[in-house]
Amino acid sequence: MIPVECPCEAEVLAAVLQSRWPQRVDAGMRAHVAQCPICSDVAAIAGVIDGDRDELRSRAVVPDSGRVWWLAQMRARREAAAAAARPITAAQMIAFACAMALLGACFGATSAWFQSSLTRITVGLSRMKTQAVLPAAMAILAGHGLLLLAMAGALLLIPAAVYFAVLRE
Repeated sequence: MIPVECPCEAEVLAAVLQSRWPQRVDAGMRAHVAQCPICSDVAAIAGVIDGDRDELRSRAVVPDSGRVWWLAQMRARREAAAAAARPITAAQMIAFACAMALLGACFGATSAWFQSSLTRITVGLSRMKTQAVLPAAMAILAGHGLLLLAMAGALLLIPAAVYFAVLRE
């Protein structure tokens, strides 16, 4: 049966990590490590790891505390500004939607041709006569197609412009 632990393992590890191995340990410990495969592995591996740790520590570049503090302050300010802007952006979007709805309502209420066209379309739909609905819709498109196209473009382009303007901030 191969042992997996040794009672002296912790002492050998402590001696290596405290830089006492092998010169400043007693002869009994050195003789035990020479005979015990577990302790010899611990001494060899811990010595390499300890040496690498010292080497890495000497090569580490740690920024000065003032720079770390300044970067933390800048990040906190950016996060606070972003958190404060969220409700403002939501309010702007709601105001924009209300303005578009008001614009549509004013347009619908003040344009006689739009009112008459809607009346013709709804009458055609209520009678379920497709032959009456299609000519009314075509009359709207023929007479005011450019205006309808401009309105559709505005309803698509203005929200996109607002979105990209808010996205840049």
